[in-house]
Amino acid sequence: MKATFVYTIALVVLLFGSRNGLAQQQKNRPNVLVIYTDDLGYGDLSSYGATKLQTPNIDKLARQGLRFTRAYTTSATCTPSRYALMTGQYPWRKSGTGVLPGDAALIVPTDKISLPKVFKQAGYRTGIVGKWHLGLGTAVAKNWNEAIKPGPNEVGFDYSFIFPATADRVPTVFVENHKVVALDPSDPIEVSYKEKIGDEPTGKEHPQLLKMKASPNHGHDQTIVNGIGRIGYMKGGKTARWTDEEMPLTFLSKAQEFIRAGADEPFFLFYSLTEPHVPRMPSTMFKGKSGLGFRGDAILQIDWTVGEILKALEQSGNLENTLILFSSDNGPVLDDGYEDGAVTQLNGHTPAGVLRGGKYSIFEAGTRVPFIVYHPTLVKSGVSNALVSQVDLLASFANLLGVKLTAEDAQDSQNQLLALIGRSSKGRTSLVLQGASYALVQDNWKYIAPSRGPAVYQLTNIESGHSEQAQLYDLSADPGERVNLAEKYPEKVKELAAALKLLTSAPQ
Repeated sequence: MKATFVYTIALVVLLFGSRNGLAQQQKNRPNVLVIYTDDLGYGDLSSYGATKLQTPNIDKLARQGLRFTRAYTTSATCTPSRYALMTGQYPWRKSGTGVLPGDAALIVPTDKISLPKVFKQAGYRTGIVGKWHLGLGTAVAKNWNEAIKPGPNEVGFDYSFIFPATADRVPTVFVENHKVVALDPSDPIEVSYKEKIGDEPTGKEHPQLLKMKASPNHGHDQTIVNGIGRIGYMKGGKTARWTDEEMPLTFLSKAQEFIRAGADEPFFLFYSLTEPHVPRMPSTMFKGKSGLGFRGDAILQIDWTVGEILKALEQSGNLENTLILFSSDNGPVLDDGYEDGAVTQLNGHTPAGVLRGGKYSIFEAGTRVPFIVYHPTLVKSGVSNALVSQVDLLASFANLLGVKLTAEDAQDSQNQLLALIGRSSKGRTSLVLQGASYALVQDNWKYIAPSRGPAVYQLTNIESGHSEQAQLYDLSADPGERVNLAEKYPEKVKELAAALKLLTSAPQ
């Protein structure tokens, strides 16, 4: 560990200049921009093999940067993945880290280290723009019409412009530094996930009012906002409600403002896109552009957004000294609650690429995601097969910036900085994955623990990975997990089962 730290510091000094005073030291440190998409699959980008979609701006990052083929989230759904990224801790170590409702309380501890706090300790200006979905306030019952905290600011972000949960959950409002944007005090917001409140029409009662039809039994048939049924009930806040077509452009504008704000200190920006999560209602200029339904259009919108962010970095003079990390919070899903053409207009596109499963699944497509790291000098370009996880970002950036972590901090985060910047081909030796059940990836082996449940999730038509029998796959030869080798290698199954049990039973 000590040798790695010394090597890293030497590398940073070499690339960014000598440490001649604090001001120069700060100026030479790289800005860090994390672009985090929602439900983007391993096969959704042309740089990862997609032929039906072309994503030239993201492809440019992949071509000039480092594209990972074995990068993972910790989990096959969004809240736990985001929790791990922010805390450096496997989410299953803490109860209440499943997919949260829109009115949930904050689940990220405010008295412990976090990813943004690492940057703050190093003197960075920190910001988050986009989806949050880690809860707000200290309880479910909260007043949306006054300062809402704790939240992103208390977790370590100097500036936050977010929506609380997901685009398909109420309240459908922006929250900027604790306060709902454009709220009219005479029209207060109320939210309930238990019962209908107010007299606004719902998708279930008035389907004729919907501009996007909800899929049966998914729950997207409650309060209608912008012609789309949502999960949960909301009343009031009419002037504060965003429209889906406007929302991504608003996030883009806020991200650009943050980048252009300028200061003597470097910045860390967590730019958390909502696309291609449901409801997929892209900005008008992208509707119909992909020929793959609104999901494909939303992916093209992501790529355009990346291009606009790169322009903002270049125009502000920051592009040459910004480390950009692009990834997704979990794997892909087609029908996740709305009839939007994702299924009927798939037209041969394979969102998961060669992988099996998707969002919610313990198979590879649930947690293996696109992962690209770019910096013109710090990052060695190419393709990396190193095993890395988003849970490792906290320890890795702490190492880059010389921020010391205690033994109790970010207990599951490993310093994989050299792998992340392409200076080492080695990454983790093992990683626990959470989906329909639990799995352990160790070297090229993947063991999936026996579990009970449906083999296919009927609502989303995704293979879950549930099986009452142990599963063992050689990912180097079989990344699509088609041949279960458990009976052929019983000793390997026994070894990995014991290792998984030990890891998942370890105390906090």
